[in-house]
Amino acid sequence: MESLLHKSIINLNLIKNNLKINTLNSGNIKIIAVSKTFSLPEIQPLIDHGHTHFGENKVQEAFEKWSTIKKNNKSIKLHLLGRLQSNKVKTALNLFDYIHSLDSEKLAKKIANEELNQSKKIKLFIQVNFDNEEQKSGVSEDRLQDLYRYSLNIGLDVIGTMCIPPVSQNPEKYFKRLKILNDSLGLKELSMGMSSDYLIAAESEATFIRVGSSIFGERIKKF
Repeated sequence: MESLLHKSIINLNLIKNNLKINTLNSGNIKIIAVSKTFSLPEIQPLIDHGHTHFGENKVQEAFEKWSTIKKNNKSIKLHLLGRLQSNKVKTALNLFDYIHSLDSEKLAKKIANEELNQSKKIKLFIQVNFDNEEQKSGVSEDRLQDLYRYSLNIGLDVIGTMCIPPVSQNPEKYFKRLKILNDSLGLKELSMGMSSDYLIAAESEATFIRVGSSIFGERIKKF
C-alpha cells in the first residue's frame, strides 16, 4: 500500500512534467485528481503533498469521504464531475466548490435557490453534450447560449464549459469546438481532458483537466 500511495505522487509529478514539456499553457492548468471509488487512505498522500483539487462523480460517496477532512483542510477544492440530481443539490452545495455538470434551467434554478438558502456561491461549468449521447448529461450545443444567459440572469457564477468527447471519436475536434464556444460566451475556464487525452486538451487551452487512473491507478470495478 505504501508503494501505491507514494506512486500517486510520482504520477502526479509526471503529469505536471508532461504538461510543461508539451504545452505552453501548463501554468494555467489545474489538475483535478479524480478520486472517485478510492478511499481516503489512498488519497491522503496527495493531500499531504499539498495537492488541493479533487474530483468526485457521486454526491453521496463524496459526502461520506470528504465532509470531515474538508472542515479540517480549508485549502481543498472539491469538484463534482458527474450528473447532479435535483434532490442532491442541497448536499452538493454544502460540500463542493465547483460543479462541472450544469445542464438545464431546472437545475440552474434549483442551485440558485439553494445558494440563497446557504448564503454560498459555487463555481459552475455548463456541460456540453455535442453528439447528444443519451448516457451522458449535458446541454446540446445549440442550447448552450440560452442556458448560459438564463444562469446569469438568476445570479449563478458560470465560469466555463465542460465536455466529455465520445469514446470512439478523436477528442481534438471536440476540444477545439468547446474552446470556440467558450470564447464566444466570454468565459475563461475550460474543463476538458482526462487520463487518455489531457495533453490534447491542454493544447486546446484547457484550464482544468480531470485525471484519475493516471494518478491513482486503474479502478477496481464494483458489482
